[in-house]
Amino acid sequence: MTVIEPTTLTGEYVVLEPLSQDHHDALVAAARDGELWKLWYTSVPAPEEMAAEIDRRLKLQDTGSMLPFTTRLIDPSTGGAGEVIGMTTYMNIDSATPRVEIGSTWNAASSHGSGSNPDSKLLMLRHAFETLGCPAVEFRTHWLNHQSREAIGRLGAKQDGVLRNHTRTSEGVLRDTVVFSILEHEWPMVRSGLEFRLAKRRQAAQA
Repeated sequence: MTVIEPTTLTGEYVVLEPLSQDHHDALVAAARDGELWKLWYTSVPAPEEMAAEIDRRLKLQDTGSMLPFTTRLIDPSTGGAGEVIGMTTYMNIDSATPRVEIGSTWNAASSHGSGSNPDSKLLMLRHAFETLGCPAVEFRTHWLNHQSREAIGRLGAKQDGVLRNHTRTSEGVLRDTVVFSILEHEWPMVRSGLEFRLAKRRQAAQA
């Protein structure tokens, strides 16, 4: 049985720190950046729902089925933790295998293209495979969320299948869920791809 405990993961562009209610106001501000809760294909909490969503994630953490993070950009002027831009989690945790799903992720609209997403995925995948010893890491998304499906594919994850009429959206509509995974023997190639993307961004910023 692998114990999956709250931890802080620090990368080149982001810091992932254990979620707490202290992050509430900053997370509300991040969600307002792009009014993300209005996007039909996401599950971003509206400002008045943020406290309940934080509580929900922390209760799942208490049961051992989720490990939620708050995502912060690294302040380039100080090198320390800066602006809060969103949330992400290890979810559907199976401590016996161990196996995790990376999901329930959203970032402020202005942070898109900042390098935050590949850096966040590199941190979480590295921790899952190299520290927790996971033989597989899973991703799931709405069948109609083509942007998310393409982004997961770019990571190097392979599609396992589609769960038809799998769950209901907040509007009560049944959705099909696409399941992807990365296996431990695929991780070195996926890691190289993410590191290459971050190095390319670094070089462009220095040009």
